[in-house]
Amino acid sequence: MNESLTFLLTAVYSEFLLGLSKYILLPLLVSTVTWKFLSIKPSGRMLAGVGVWVVIWLSWRTLALVEADWVDSVRSVLGYSWSYGGLFFVALAVLDFIILLVLPKPTSTRSLPTRFASGVSADVEVKVSNPSAFSMKMLFHDGLPKEAVCEELPWQGILPSRGYTKITYPLEFNERGDTLLEACYIQFSTKLALWTRQVRTGDEQITKVYPNYEPIVRYALLSMESSPEQMGIVTKNRVGMSKEFHQLRDYQLGDMLSQIDWKATSKHRNLISRDYQEQKDQNVILAIDCGRRMRAIDGGVPQFDHCLNAMLLLSYVALRQGDHVGILSFGGTERWLPPVKGVQSMTTILNHMYDYQTSPSPSDFSEAAERLLTRQRRRALVILITNVRGEDGDDLVEPLRRMRQKHVVMVANIREKEVMDKFEKEVKGLDDALSLAATQIYLDERAGVLRQLESHGVSTVDATAEQLPVALANRYLAERETV
Repeated sequence: MNESLTFLLTAVYSEFLLGLSKYILLPLLVSTVTWKFLSIKPSGRMLAGVGVWVVIWLSWRTLALVEADWVDSVRSVLGYSWSYGGLFFVALAVLDFIILLVLPKPTSTRSLPTRFASGVSADVEVKVSNPSAFSMKMLFHDGLPKEAVCEELPWQGILPSRGYTKITYPLEFNERGDTLLEACYIQFSTKLALWTRQVRTGDEQITKVYPNYEPIVRYALLSMESSPEQMGIVTKNRVGMSKEFHQLRDYQLGDMLSQIDWKATSKHRNLISRDYQEQKDQNVILAIDCGRRMRAIDGGVPQFDHCLNAMLLLSYVALRQGDHVGILSFGGTERWLPPVKGVQSMTTILNHMYDYQTSPSPSDFSEAAERLLTRQRRRALVILITNVRGEDGDDLVEPLRRMRQKHVVMVANIREKEVMDKFEKEVKGLDDALSLAATQIYLDERAGVLRQLESHGVSTVDATAEQLPVALANRYLAERETV
């Protein structure tokens, strides 16, 4: 009995290897060739059909080794099923392959939003057209870069004959700059669905991903309602303290004698005073550190992006005040935007800043100071945005001291949220105590550098990423009086 079972199993195994070589390896070879040269491959339905065909053949050949009265009838049914059913299946496969090969390929047209903002999703619309007279089963995926986020692709559905389908999906980018969207991927099949074909369709497109300037939009809406205080930004107008003439008005008790316009007084035979307003047409230069120290992640967003948002808000505030805004970058990305004026110049600033990136290079403050002094000769309010470290010392203080001789200088330092969380964490053991002590030393060294800067007449702003935009805008409004 054991010898018979062993013989039967050996025979079945031999037949399996024979079937594998005949009916599995050959179709795999054919499908590999068709995929490489024609981008056509067998579908799951095709593989299932081939599998059933092989199982029938194995059963038919195996039963030939069994001696029983009922075997002949079963083998006869299996033989007819394998031969005629196989021929029918092969005919369908060949027909489906030919139809898929000669069918006109689908085409696609992609419509992108005018602009993307980092971390904000926007809808993309793709129109897929079918020029053939047959409807198609389609699997669609767009040619998105790795930094794109989209949870609704791939899309699958029916593409009607001589018609089109519009696919709309939300797309989000986590990195700023120029982004390439490649041609779309479309995998389609006929109603038989024994083969699938993949094609690339549509054009490559380059889109710009800007920083998320939502704070600017919010500020703009609030300012239209004359309520900027809702954001914590306090506008100031020190009447009589600035040098720009505004208008003549009747003398009021408390006006200084220097305000009286004697020529207008003699003409009207009534005391007339000059009214002044804040000076406009001042220069504000934003110097942004693009070095490796700005690569830390804060709240899931790079510190550098937080700084860009603060710069955009400050630029908007300064342009609304009538000032000119220029931008200097250093630390691996060395670019310069000469001062521009007018709220309409926000487009110029956005197009200049949207692709700023950090680099692994160290920040050279001396070189940045020399570049700024060379390019900006007119007195300006220079705002340096960086992440001050305790080891900076003279590397930071000396260049800013030289710059202070010609310009009003301010340093905006961004504090890491992770460091502040460690500092506020409850101490429960030795490890927590050591971490707290190290954090305190780190903060003390940084505070020492900031105090040293202030002793040389450089004002400072020290705030977290969340607080920085409004804190910087308020400090600018205070400092512009000294320019």
